[in-house]
Amino acid sequence: MSVAFVLVLAPSAATPTVTASSSKIQTPLFRNVLQSRLAFVQGESSIASRKLFFSKFKFDAQAGSSRRYVATGLPSIQMAKDVIFDEVSREALRRGVDAVANAVRITMGPKGRNVVLGNTGSLPRIVNDGVTIAREVELEDPAENAGVKLVQEVASRANDEAGDGTTTATVLAKEIVTCGLKYVAAGANPVSLRRGIEKTCAMLMEEIRKAAKPVTEDDFEKVAAISSNDPEIGKLIGDAMKKVGRNGILQVETSKSVDTTVDIEEGMEFDRGFISAQFVTNQVKQTVELQNARILISDKKFSAISELLPVLEKVSQAAQPLLIIADDVTGEALSTLVLNKTAGVLSVCAVKAPSFAQRRIQNLEDLAVLTGGEVITEEKGITIDKVTLEMLGQAEKITVYQNRTVILAGDHHKERIDARVKVLQREMATTESEYDKEKLAERISKLSGGIAVIRVGAPTETEMESNKLRYEDACNATKAAVEEGIVPGGGVCLLKLAPKVDEFKATLADLDEKLGADIVKDALYAPARQIAENAGADGDVICEKLKNEAFEIGYNALTGVFEDLSAAGVIDPAKVTRSALEAACSIGSLILTTRCVVTNLPEEADDPIPGADLSDISI
Repeated sequence: MSVAFVLVLAPSAATPTVTASSSKIQTPLFRNVLQSRLAFVQGESSIASRKLFFSKFKFDAQAGSSRRYVATGLPSIQMAKDVIFDEVSREALRRGVDAVANAVRITMGPKGRNVVLGNTGSLPRIVNDGVTIAREVELEDPAENAGVKLVQEVASRANDEAGDGTTTATVLAKEIVTCGLKYVAAGANPVSLRRGIEKTCAMLMEEIRKAAKPVTEDDFEKVAAISSNDPEIGKLIGDAMKKVGRNGILQVETSKSVDTTVDIEEGMEFDRGFISAQFVTNQVKQTVELQNARILISDKKFSAISELLPVLEKVSQAAQPLLIIADDVTGEALSTLVLNKTAGVLSVCAVKAPSFAQRRIQNLEDLAVLTGGEVITEEKGITIDKVTLEMLGQAEKITVYQNRTVILAGDHHKERIDARVKVLQREMATTESEYDKEKLAERISKLSGGIAVIRVGAPTETEMESNKLRYEDACNATKAAVEEGIVPGGGVCLLKLAPKVDEFKATLADLDEKLGADIVKDALYAPARQIAENAGADGDVICEKLKNEAFEIGYNALTGVFEDLSAAGVIDPAKVTRSALEAACSIGSLILTTRCVVTNLPEEADDPIPGADLSDISI
């Protein structure tokens, strides 16, 4: 790939300048990014700081009287490492896992407690959300902190998959690691243990799918209430789901007042996320959030930045963020967008267009109708250099996740949307293909269903942040229930599947694999035990009583009685339970196979390049 940015140093000049190679970026908008981010040492020296974008400049003999250097590579910094082995390494990882799990597990169940997260320079937050708590844990010991990062991955994977169940996943992972390390210390083969855990996990996930029941409209409120530990939140979300339908979208935002309200607005969601994580604007949630943004909708693949420059210049002059929806954005185009976003020159994000082939064009047309824009395609004779701001879509708010994008368009184009829906309805009435009818119904639902925007209010910022996390968990749990159904809550579903493990063990020939199955079986009791303990009961006694009860019978930690949990409204989404188990078994079994931990030693010197004068460098 040809280099976009070139540094030109005149032999007599004291300060290097930035130019662009042929057909590359030639506008101040992007050239000043490099000028503000690079620092050089005149002559044969390379970069003076590890924080800079490039570490090396290659001489170009064809530059004439100027000395031309092409920026290549990244800085290579060697650091001393600490290496620990065997039992010492595994124990360090276990202490890290326990640190996170012990902080998270106290929030489980209807009588779970909160955790205060204190950050320097900001107000403390009082939260009840597992993944939020897990992400805040940081230990001084590097090896223990490696265990922290691994269990954080468990919570993050469960959150990414189902949006809830992060506390359950963390508790399961802790139990797998604690029990598994005992077997390893006793001489069991860790690799065989892991195979046994993986096989048992696969069997249990299939059993969870079989046990799941389809969710009804009446169940929306119950699922949301259990997830948030608040009946009022459950009722509000249940009403919102009834308004937007099973395929509708729920979006949670903060309110400017103390009241929490629900508004139905025009919008759409599609299953494509950001192309590069470098576009992320909210580091805590790992999302891209764009306010009052323009949208470039195209079926074209962009690899050269010159193709996008006309649009980027117009949007930059309008001082608006930009979302690019295209077949793909790669190479020089992607790297330059990331560079300018990172430098703060332009707020931008790129996502791939949804669906494939002809259905992709149809979905792009729907997006254009929703946002008031046009699909930029050569089939219509529209090229990028002819695009005006009026041809770009507009949205009040865009939220891009790792695997999905939510566009809140507002009510500015309701007439266009209604007309488009009528066209699709006529088309559905005339087609004979059941598959086409299903896809048309899906498109109609996305266009007409809208988005239920829940604006969370509270008297204080601390309470608002805590409530917002509860609403988000409840919304995610409700959507997960729609996808895969519901199972009894309170940790009962996992507990009642423990006998299935005994039956499955008979199919395993390897003794250590059977021990891996036993590890998973022991872990299945952990969520129900922890919920009972948080309610002030003896967790082991509760679990023992539940072993011989029917599948639906469990311990209601709120009322302190044994009853049919499904009938009592104590239900969990099957997807949440399955995802939590899958994430815990995956990371937990990997930790068991560890025999060595390599971590960085603390740096002794602050100066990245001894002797270099960095006083004039601006990063």
